[in-house]
Amino acid sequence: MTTLRFVLGDQLTRAISSLDGADPETDIVLMAEVEQECTYVRHHKKKLVFVLSAMRNFTQELRKAGYAVDYVDLTQDGNTGTLKGEAERAIKRHGASRLVITKPGEYRLIEDLESWAVDLGVEVELRDDDRFIATLDEFNTWADGRKELRMEYFYREMRRRTGFLMTEDGKPEGGAWNYDKENRKALQDGLTFPGPSEFKPDAVTTKVIDLVNDRFCDHFGTTDGFSLATTRRQAERAARRFIDKALPHFGDYQDAMTDKDPHLFHSVISTYLNAGLLDAHALCSAAENAYKDGRAPLNAVEGFIRQIIGWREFIRGIYWREMPGYKVRNALNADRPLPDFYWTGKTDMACMAQAIGQTHDFAYAHHIQRLMVTGNFALLAGIDPDQVNDWYMCVYSDAYEWVELPNTHGMAIWADGGIVGSKPYAASGKYIDRMSDHCADCKYNVKDVTGDNACPFNTLYWNFLERHHDKFSSNRRMGLMIKSLERMARGKRDQIDLRAKTLLESLHAL
Repeated sequence: MTTLRFVLGDQLTRAISSLDGADPETDIVLMAEVEQECTYVRHHKKKLVFVLSAMRNFTQELRKAGYAVDYVDLTQDGNTGTLKGEAERAIKRHGASRLVITKPGEYRLIEDLESWAVDLGVEVELRDDDRFIATLDEFNTWADGRKELRMEYFYREMRRRTGFLMTEDGKPEGGAWNYDKENRKALQDGLTFPGPSEFKPDAVTTKVIDLVNDRFCDHFGTTDGFSLATTRRQAERAARRFIDKALPHFGDYQDAMTDKDPHLFHSVISTYLNAGLLDAHALCSAAENAYKDGRAPLNAVEGFIRQIIGWREFIRGIYWREMPGYKVRNALNADRPLPDFYWTGKTDMACMAQAIGQTHDFAYAHHIQRLMVTGNFALLAGIDPDQVNDWYMCVYSDAYEWVELPNTHGMAIWADGGIVGSKPYAASGKYIDRMSDHCADCKYNVKDVTGDNACPFNTLYWNFLERHHDKFSSNRRMGLMIKSLERMARGKRDQIDLRAKTLLESLHAL
């Protein structure tokens, strides 16, 4: 009897567990573009172009490898618009008695899949997603019994397990586990940025661009200048370019921001990694080899590997361990609506305009822009977590809920109350000024805390500490901040509160 092997749009690798043991004589690989997955959040147009194009190109890869593929495109007659509906139609087309699928990366889909066996009348086998270095069971074993779950300790375990940047006697290369303090240099004059690999849209992608512009014209962003990789070969070229051209400077400047270039020395390959076009272990091996060969310094390579086997794996573990209750946490009782400028980019705050503008154009902003600019502002202003998370899911091409939610909900806006991070990443304009060139031409004065021209980050930072004084007064990592607030003259604190009240009542006008 026929087995259907359903491959989802972020599982674009022949190494996916759902294809393990596939018999070309009897098994059918099912792939389907469906309206529901394109619109459950209003994905950036470039993300839609990427995913749909990559799916279509992956289909060609599978067929060349000998797989029988049943591919349903978005405009096909009878398309039900849902994954379940397309599974049901395919079961009838092929007389299938069994459906094999790798567990999806979003909780909402797992919930949906739980009813498929009964509703579709066939055996449904859900397989673990083994593209990650740690299984979820292994993460939970590490996490069980710990009072706090901190990435740094999980990361050290992952280093020991993989052997990346470890000496023969089991010590971390260079004598330290983490070189984060060496990754915070401000940009120097005269630097040139290599930029990521760019690819001219092929015939497949050109058709998809037309489809997205027609069918999803009201979604955020633009398809103009689309240049993302849409095949495995292209994605691997992009990774090699990063290793060769950008990684040597990545460590020094990974926290820097500038008006001059949206990409700096960042890899810009998370979109490919999260969709299955790249392999996490292979990327770390390539980076490690660059260090061993003297082509990249230790602080750069360690920082890159930490993002993959540290943060990426840790965040995934947190998501599946804490869902579904995690998503509804709101530890700071934030409830203000998301300001319009998150969608339009029209704001006089130069740092926000830069981060949102490049997000609109490229479906991309690097991690410090997401954490310390757009995320920090949402934290300080007390924006409703649901609206913040929806925005991050909509606007970035690498966003899937397993990776987006803990990074945003936990790290950026601290809505989880400390599960991901022991303290909120609250910062004033001083941090942004130190790490960027944005403040030089901004309407607002980064040195002022009160007054009409004061940097909103400054005013809202101190007001944030005032509003949540009781919650954070016993947090040892917030001690210096709280003590600085308490030493401030009452009159100045009152001025800050008055200015903050005005800002919070007119966020849309900033």
